[in-house]
Amino acid sequence: MFDLRPVGYIIGLLLTVLGAAMLLPLGMDLLAGNGEWPVFLESAIITALTGTFLAISCANGVGRGLTIRQTFLVTTLVWLILAIFAAVPFILGDTQASITDAFFESMSGLTTTGSTVFTGLDDLPAGILLWRSLLQWMGGIGIVVVAMVFLPELRVGGMQIFRSEAFDTLGKILPRAAEIAARITWIYLGLTFAAFLAFAAVGMTAFDALCHALTAISTGGFSTTDASFGAYQGAPEYVATVVMLLASLPFVRYIQLLAGTARPFFEDTQIRAYFTVIGVTVAGLFLFQVFVDGLHPEQSFREAIFNVVSIISGTGFASVDYQLWGAVPVVIFFFLGLVGGCAGSTSCSVKIFRYQILLSAVRAQIRAIHSPHGMFLTRFDGRPVGPDVLNSVMAFFSIFVVSLGALSILLSMTGLDFTTSVSGAATAIANIGPGLGDTIGPAGNFSTLNPTAKWLLAIAMLVGRLELLVVYAILTVNFWRS
Repeated sequence: MFDLRPVGYIIGLLLTVLGAAMLLPLGMDLLAGNGEWPVFLESAIITALTGTFLAISCANGVGRGLTIRQTFLVTTLVWLILAIFAAVPFILGDTQASITDAFFESMSGLTTTGSTVFTGLDDLPAGILLWRSLLQWMGGIGIVVVAMVFLPELRVGGMQIFRSEAFDTLGKILPRAAEIAARITWIYLGLTFAAFLAFAAVGMTAFDALCHALTAISTGGFSTTDASFGAYQGAPEYVATVVMLLASLPFVRYIQLLAGTARPFFEDTQIRAYFTVIGVTVAGLFLFQVFVDGLHPEQSFREAIFNVVSIISGTGFASVDYQLWGAVPVVIFFFLGLVGGCAGSTSCSVKIFRYQILLSAVRAQIRAIHSPHGMFLTRFDGRPVGPDVLNSVMAFFSIFVVSLGALSILLSMTGLDFTTSVSGAATAIANIGPGLGDTIGPAGNFSTLNPTAKWLLAIAMLVGRLELLVVYAILTVNFWRS
């Protein structure tokens, strides 16, 4: 019989942590004197007590580790259940959000998607704004641990190729996860603090610097103003660009750097490919704006590099409405969001390494056609890619495309137009943030969408953040058979 107690125990502990985290916006509201602090007190009590009782009731079922099936289940349920309880302050608080909007916002926060249904952010209480930022910060560090520990173990989407770099976690998921998480946490905290100081140094208030540091390092994209980074043009855009870049690189390389080994960082083919894509795209958009739109070179470069890094990393900040740049840049931004950052980072979407493996496989197949008697291997980072990794990557691409198409059709059936349906599906599954069009584009938000569309998008955020196959696996009949 499938033992759910270890799953419940872990979820209970994390719910308790989530409840404790609600004390931070509570303190912020007390400090601001806006009277919203009872909302977070009630939410913290509900969440922490539920988590504590769940953990205590399931403690007798905790063994030496999780089975593969338990790991699949806990990886999915943690994001789902935490999003449900994280939505409580939005329902009880000043936003008075509906259950649909509250769940959408909390799921968008925890999955670091960055799509929002809230308007009037400039007038919201400080506690609510901080809570949105904290959700993204917690989701960012959570996905790094999942990507470095659990997904390689579960052989999802080709992530098993990084198993040796994730400290050889095979057969030791929980004990090794604690050790890895501790190292990641210190690095994550250090980068967050550095981002906070940098934002404050270029003119942001302490509160805005804190919130944007939390959402930039998590590549989340929530802002404290409806104008997003349009309210902080200039030096803050350069700071945010650097922070987003650092957050979208493999965290295992930072661990190696701190251990005194810098060579893997500079020789990582993922990092080099990532910077190449960014460099080529920024150069193209820069030249387009200077010679076609006639913008000042510095403004063109700043807007190009900020928005390119924001979209490819899946952060979703917007400093301008890049849809006004023309049809070609809009198409570029759409496909740029489907690239993503590096594996083992807070970034999202397909990830650059999968495209590298796909191109290598295509190149090997073409060479095999030209020379039928030759031996041509698919390689990544100079190493041969095994059939299990290759099959996993191909399965991921297939399911990603099918999921994108199916969600687009479902969204269009709710009454959305073609652009909103397709870009909405892409931004949810790839966890990008803004879509395209007048409604959900960089100058809009998701508040006017119908409730059915919001639920579809919220679930798609969860599915996309967990690399699709994790969620789909637990929906199969074979998964539940003993």
